[in-house]
Amino acid sequence: MTSRETEGDLYTSSEYLQPLATSALYNVCDPKRLEFDSTETLTELGINEQGLGQQRASEAFEVGLNIKSEGYNLYAMGTNIASRHAQIRHLIKRYARKDVPLLDWCYVHNFSQAKNPIALSFPAGGGRPFKSDIHQLIEDLRTTIPSTFESKGYQVQRQLLEQEYQERQSEAMANIRKEASEENIVLLTTPTGFVFAPQGKDGERLNAKEFDALPEKEQKHLEETIKAFQQRLKEVIAQFPLWLKEMIQKVKALDQELTSSVIEKMIRELKQRYQDMPKVSAYLASLSADVVENVNDFLVSPEEVAANPMVEPPNFTRYEVNLFIQHNDAETAPIVYDDNPTQPNLLGAIEHQVHYGALTTNFTLLQPGSLHLSSGGYLIVDVEKLLTKPFAWEAMKRALSARQVRMEPLEKSYGFAGTTLLEPEPIPVDVKVILVGDYRIYYLLSQYDPEFRHLFRVIADFEERVTRSDENHLLFARMLVSMINAEKLLHFDKTAVARVVEYASRIEGDNQRMSLDRDAIRNLLIEADYQAHKDKLSIVGSEQVEEAIAHQIHRHDRIRDRSYEQILRQTVLVDTDGKKVGQINGLAVYALNDFSFGRPSRITALVRMGSAGVVDIERKVELGGPTHSKGVLILSNFLATRYTKDIPLSLSASLVFEQSYGGVDGDSASSTELYALLSALAEVPIKQSLAVTGSVNQLGQVQAIGGANEKIEGFFDICNERGLTGEQGVLIPSANIKHLMLRKDVIQAVEQKKFHIYAVSHIDQGIEILTGMKAGQADPYGVFPKETLNAKVAAKLARFAKLQNTKGPEEKQKWKVMPDKISQ
Repeated sequence: MTSRETEGDLYTSSEYLQPLATSALYNVCDPKRLEFDSTETLTELGINEQGLGQQRASEAFEVGLNIKSEGYNLYAMGTNIASRHAQIRHLIKRYARKDVPLLDWCYVHNFSQAKNPIALSFPAGGGRPFKSDIHQLIEDLRTTIPSTFESKGYQVQRQLLEQEYQERQSEAMANIRKEASEENIVLLTTPTGFVFAPQGKDGERLNAKEFDALPEKEQKHLEETIKAFQQRLKEVIAQFPLWLKEMIQKVKALDQELTSSVIEKMIRELKQRYQDMPKVSAYLASLSADVVENVNDFLVSPEEVAANPMVEPPNFTRYEVNLFIQHNDAETAPIVYDDNPTQPNLLGAIEHQVHYGALTTNFTLLQPGSLHLSSGGYLIVDVEKLLTKPFAWEAMKRALSARQVRMEPLEKSYGFAGTTLLEPEPIPVDVKVILVGDYRIYYLLSQYDPEFRHLFRVIADFEERVTRSDENHLLFARMLVSMINAEKLLHFDKTAVARVVEYASRIEGDNQRMSLDRDAIRNLLIEADYQAHKDKLSIVGSEQVEEAIAHQIHRHDRIRDRSYEQILRQTVLVDTDGKKVGQINGLAVYALNDFSFGRPSRITALVRMGSAGVVDIERKVELGGPTHSKGVLILSNFLATRYTKDIPLSLSASLVFEQSYGGVDGDSASSTELYALLSALAEVPIKQSLAVTGSVNQLGQVQAIGGANEKIEGFFDICNERGLTGEQGVLIPSANIKHLMLRKDVIQAVEQKKFHIYAVSHIDQGIEILTGMKAGQADPYGVFPKETLNAKVAAKLARFAKLQNTKGPEEKQKWKVMPDKISQ
């Protein structure tokens, strides 16, 4: 092989370039190199093992999970978001903190401020016994208090108090009656009350005739005396309610004293049990005081409520315990995934119930949020879901900054009037939040939300691909074992594992790398298992993996088939034989979610004398994207610097993707467009049996592009349907050889020399293959050898420049009217 350096580029003539060998088209994973017979003999990756290709992410989790300072939460970054979750859980279990105590939390009634429920904390596993203790205490009190009040001792004491009240009334009335009798006045009891009347000598009431017979002076004295006793009686009777109230207070004091003695005996053990918890002890004291104060609630019998519908049953809800968060004492740090991170789901919800047609709430209706449930552990949230929920992102930041969760209704965030009457005491949280998202969202948040950088200081950048090697193949197989076990699938033999490795290379688009897209790989395993069950096999082989891949493609390829049908029926014009000047087959990739396919398109170029340069019609009609337009603009500079260094570039050329009705972007067709331009300028035809992909720089070097496999297979499918002639093939950049993982039918056609794949690194190599004419290399003076394609191009451009500069105004106008004359 000979080569020489020209214009700073390494150039190798195409006569020394051979089509790629089949070994370069596919990197086989040899099952013989796998050190196992099937996945059944392998173990999953252990917690203490780093994982396949995740050293960077593993180190990030070690730092983020173990630094206790504020703000060391993590952002797990990668494009395959769904497949991150299993890896995140694996890393959390590996680096989980062991020094964070788990706490149970209970909400109880605040007897002094009912709208502010109190939060009580207990060691893990302590919340449920406390709830049970309080429930049992209230049940015991509801039985013990009524029986105590029915005791003979209590009844005697109460009767004494009531008797004392009655005697006091009777004594007061007797004193008045006696004093009135001494004044010849008698106190009579009538249906309407008490009446004073004059008294005769026989002690009987004087009738009206007898009273009129008395002297006037005596009558007047009796009337005045009666008025005085009436006032006296009024004053005494006015004391009766006060004496009754006094008696009631004494009875209440007796009841409270009795209740207090009962509850003190019953609650003494609880106070001793929780004496090391001041807040719980204070609650028990408040509960005791409330029971004593409201002892009558415990005296209403169910029979009394049933007998009288107007009697409302006593409400003991205030004595309940809302076991808000509970753990068992052997539980490890919780790992919570919130798949719907709304504000209520994060902070907790204050629910309501309908009571007599109105919404009411109480502390027993408080529900925990994911921040509560993950306290002492880890909360995993998809950042895109979080950002799309109203007020959820702000709520998350407030909770992490304050290290406590304050529950509030969503309507309060909107500023609306709500029905919530509760403001629960905030609960402190110690949680590590792991946001799962892609690169774009991370950098947007970093740029526009200063708080984000302070709260999420650690980036866990997950690797999405890994180098293929025997060691990594084994780790990859162990990763498959975890998926197989999780989905309860049949095990895979070594040939099936090898085929999955090759599939991972194909979806990565690199024969030296494997994709770590767990979702795609998991789907393949499940479908291969399904095929094995259909074939009544006990283990999955490579044939079942092949069938699963074929079925996946078939489910998605309807649009591809319709697209190819348009070409085969010549609705869309693409030639696969013959030669044409200024016409070439370009290759594009169409992506439909998880399925991509290549499709050839005709690209044409027309040239004439002028000063417009290279005109991209796609750009003019705003169908070309910026990257595509950049590639076209490079062509003008390439032509000018290579062929017309000393003269103006007098060229008007047009480039177009024929029958393209949608947007075009990417620079992968820039080399193809350059080949069409060179063909049009040199008037040398291009073989239509070849298709081209690759971008080009200003130096003429052909650069790598994406979707090489799909592009090659797309042109092959069209050629195969029309019949392979042995002349057809595709030109790709040399830099894309390492990306080739082609289908078996393409490789077979190459092996049989019915189809060819050429790898070129320079435009000159490509144009020689496409035209069959030598490109020619310029000498130190910039002159190309005669009868070479580059010489023809240089001559045409020189002629254009000469005509542009020598024609007068009238002839220039003539040439503008007849542009085809130059090219003839």
